[in-house]
Amino acid sequence: MPAPWVELRSDTFTKPSLAMRRAMADAEVGDDVFGEDPTVNALQERVAPLFGKEAALFVASGTMGNEVSLRCLTNPGDEVVIEERAHIVLHEVGAPATISQVMLRPVPSTRGVIDPETLAAAIRPPTPLFSHTTLVCVENTHQASGGSVWPLDALRAVAKVAHERECRVHLDGARIFNASVASSIPVSEYAAEVDALSFCFSKGLGAPIGSMLVGTQAFVDRARKVRRMLGGAMRQLGVLAAAASYALDHNVARLADDHARARRLAEGFAGVRPGCVDPLEVETNIVYVDLGVVDAATVSGVMWERGVRIYPYGPHVLRAVTHLDVDDAGIDRAIEVFGTALARS
Repeated sequence: MPAPWVELRSDTFTKPSLAMRRAMADAEVGDDVFGEDPTVNALQERVAPLFGKEAALFVASGTMGNEVSLRCLTNPGDEVVIEERAHIVLHEVGAPATISQVMLRPVPSTRGVIDPETLAAAIRPPTPLFSHTTLVCVENTHQASGGSVWPLDALRAVAKVAHERECRVHLDGARIFNASVASSIPVSEYAAEVDALSFCFSKGLGAPIGSMLVGTQAFVDRARKVRRMLGGAMRQLGVLAAAASYALDHNVARLADDHARARRLAEGFAGVRPGCVDPLEVETNIVYVDLGVVDAATVSGVMWERGVRIYPYGPHVLRAVTHLDVDDAGIDRAIEVFGTALARS
C-alpha cells in the first residue's frame, strides 16, 4: 500500500516491493557462517566479476563495509587521508578511531573530488616522527556534495598518486550504481582503480538490508574475520541476499528515473525560490536546498504537516533524495508544498 506522504528524507526509506518479498520468501538458505548459504554464495560470485574483483562479501550495512575495509587495510596508528565531508568522517560516529585505531586526515575537495596535488601533499611517508599514511578513502557518489559523480580520470589520477606512495585506496561506493548510471561508466571501471570498494543494496536499489565489499581474495578472507569480530556474521542470510539479487536484476537501470526526478525537483524548487539550488549541479538523486536565512526545521515541519517529508540537513539547508518510491506526482506535490512552507516561514 503506498504511503500517504512523499518520502524525500533519504533513499534508505525504500521498501521492498511485493516481487522482492516473494523472492525473499522463496530463497534457498543455509548457514552463511559456515559458507553454506547458496543464495549468498551465488550473489557474491555474481558481484565479484561484475566489479572485476576476485571476491565479494555480504555485510550488514554500508558503514560496516567501510569500517571492515579500514580495519583490513590499515594498522593501529596509521593515518588515512579522506575528503573532509565524507560519510566516514561525518556519519560513522568515530568508528575509524574506535575500531581500527587510525587517524583520519581530512582534506578539502571540489564537490567531493580530491585534487591529486592536495592528496600528494597530505600523504605522510614512513618516519619515526609522524603517523604514516597507508590508506586513501574516496566516496562516489559524494553525498555531501549533492550526489556528485567522480570523473573516472580524476579517480585514476588520485589512485595513481596514492599507489605511487604505497598507499592503498578504498572507495565508499554506497551509491556507485547511481554514479554508473549517470556517467554510463561500468562499475568495474571505477573498481579497477581501487583496492577495495563497498556499495549498498539498501539505498536506491531498494533492498531492505545489506551492502557488499569487493576486493582481492586475500582481502575478503580477512574481511570475513573482521565482519565476525563486529558481530556481522549472520546465519540464514539468503533471505536478504535474495532481495539484493532481485535489486540487481530490476532496480539498476531505473535509477535514471530517480535522477530525472531529482533534476525536476531542483528546477521546481529553484522556480519557487531562485538561487536556492542549481539544477545543473544535480547529477544523480540528491538535492540540497540553501534557504539563506530561513530556518530549515520550520520549513521541514510545515512540509511534514502537508505530507512531504524532507530532511533539515543544517540550520538553513534542506536535503531531498529521490528513489523508487517517489513518482512524478510526488515531485509535483513536493514543489507545491515547498512554496506553501516558504510562504509560512
